[in-house]
Amino acid sequence: MNNKLLIIEDDIDINEMLVSYLKMEGFDVDSAKDGKDGLELFIKTPYDLVILDLMLPKMSGMEVLKRIRDISEIPILILSAKDKDIDKAIGLGNGADDYIAKPFSMIEILARIKANLRRANQYSKPSKIDKDLIELNDLIIDASQFRVLKNNQDINLTYKEFQILYLFVTHPNQVFTRANIFKAVWEEEYFGDENIINVHIRRLREKIETDSSSPEYIKTLWGIGYKLGVSL
Repeated sequence: MNNKLLIIEDDIDINEMLVSYLKMEGFDVDSAKDGKDGLELFIKTPYDLVILDLMLPKMSGMEVLKRIRDISEIPILILSAKDKDIDKAIGLGNGADDYIAKPFSMIEILARIKANLRRANQYSKPSKIDKDLIELNDLIIDASQFRVLKNNQDINLTYKEFQILYLFVTHPNQVFTRANIFKAVWEEEYFGDENIINVHIRRLREKIETDSSSPEYIKTLWGIGYKLGVSL
């Protein structure tokens, strides 16, 4: 599957030029021309990298950057005519991964995109937490046998329910949108059908939580998504 990029740039000529060029280079590209629409696209759709202008209408690029960083560690490449050291420091300090000043060459931006995607793939490899046997309070997750025990009693999870739980416990500090969960577990593009995720989360909670109405393991962040609620 091709890497999926999101371009948030209000200059129509630059926006269209980037979309056209990056599609020719084999990327799957969406674009927005203001910060508000760009953030809404990001929340609805899983992306591999964001190219973000700082000077945007409706919502500033810096605010978009902060909002994305609240829910994702995706690579973000800042694109801006503001080329002062202080702007770079502010942008990178708020979680941007790279910075390109306008005007720029297409060769440079392509190289930066590929470099950031390589780094993201490297750091997304399984960590020390990603192991066969994970103990989490009164749960034991045995990945080698797709088995979960609560208080030493087997819990009958479906394969998808197990995958969702394993996704959370192997990424304990990450917030997952519904689109993130769908892409990771179903390995398909997300088309905004919230019901399928909601049903799986509800059923998983009914099986692993002591009180599913007050979940301990899978916390809801309203308007954003879900995250692991306990520490490993």
